[in-house]
Amino acid sequence: MIPSLRTDDLEEVARWRRDIHRHPELAFAEERTSRFVAEKLRSFGLEVATGIAKTGVVGSLRGREVPSRAIALRADMDALPIEERNTFEHRSVHSKTMHACGHDGHTAMLLGAAKRLAEHPPAGTVHFVFQPAEESAGGGAAMVDEGLFRRFPAEAVFGMHNWPGLPLGQFAVRSGPMMAGSDQFEIVVKGRGCHGAMPDLGIDPIQIGAAIVSAAQTIVSRKLPPLTSGVVSITQFHAGDAWAVIPEEARLRGTARSFDENISNFLERNLRDLAEGIARAHGASAEVMYRRGYPPTVNTRAEAELCQRVTEALVGAENVRTDLPPSMGAEDFAFMLKQLPGAYIWLGNGPTEGSCLLHNPHYDFNDSAAAFGVAYWVKLAETFFARS
Repeated sequence: MIPSLRTDDLEEVARWRRDIHRHPELAFAEERTSRFVAEKLRSFGLEVATGIAKTGVVGSLRGREVPSRAIALRADMDALPIEERNTFEHRSVHSKTMHACGHDGHTAMLLGAAKRLAEHPPAGTVHFVFQPAEESAGGGAAMVDEGLFRRFPAEAVFGMHNWPGLPLGQFAVRSGPMMAGSDQFEIVVKGRGCHGAMPDLGIDPIQIGAAIVSAAQTIVSRKLPPLTSGVVSITQFHAGDAWAVIPEEARLRGTARSFDENISNFLERNLRDLAEGIARAHGASAEVMYRRGYPPTVNTRAEAELCQRVTEALVGAENVRTDLPPSMGAEDFAFMLKQLPGAYIWLGNGPTEGSCLLHNPHYDFNDSAAAFGVAYWVKLAETFFARS
């Protein structure tokens, strides 16, 4: 079931998307993309605010009947520091920068929805939020901190991400957690350096670090209830410079993830106790730096149910997946959901063959998905204000 949208509109969205793909920009440097978005929104007749969190843009379409009621629809604009390996005409013109996560498609779809809704305004006001710096730099938090929802009050906020592997024409939605919270940690083990041939004269931080790596896996497998989700992954281990020298220290880094901030607290506390205890038992010391990243992305029930009804009306209940588990990936839309009720859903991007995976150098957003994304945004805005 394909939503009925004008062919020329979808071709225009595809042109916008490919232009943005050719000119990717990294976090808080989306200058060209920001100008592109603002110019389009003004051409549709919307009120436009720029410079929010440096490069963020908000376009406001005032409602025809109850402009005091409002919702916010959000798309992300930034690219990734990846060298693109595609050879098609719209490949990136910038070295080591590409749209490998589909934010070019997200931006183009929300622009397409803004144009369509400007032609037939809904009853209430729609704020189209184009956010910078989703990829690990926290642009969502920056926009909130700069007063996004004080300047543009809304009853709810909605987000959407393309999802490779989910068939084209399908959506996924669920209430509760949709994406995980993501924290980073660094453990510095301080021992005593010595000659590699005389380990008894030193305190080996590499051996101690290896024990910490192994023991860290028991935090989830042996300390959390079996049906509680959590991840602790040590992804870096740096120590030493010479063949025959046991170094003074070893440095471990990694990520911890969960769907509940109470579990995040638990992971931090146990990782700290474990690292410090193992180091102390070997006569060494360990310093643990734990940095909170994105919180879990948690959909509120009423808004998730609304999204389910909207997508079922578009593509049929058989094409709306409510059974998919949440992802351990993270998303800074979570900061907006901590301010307002709302929901974040997935849009089918088709098969993953040909390395069409998120954050892959061969990735490209599926332009055929835009018909579904634009139709969803339009239908969501119309349906939201039809509720009592």
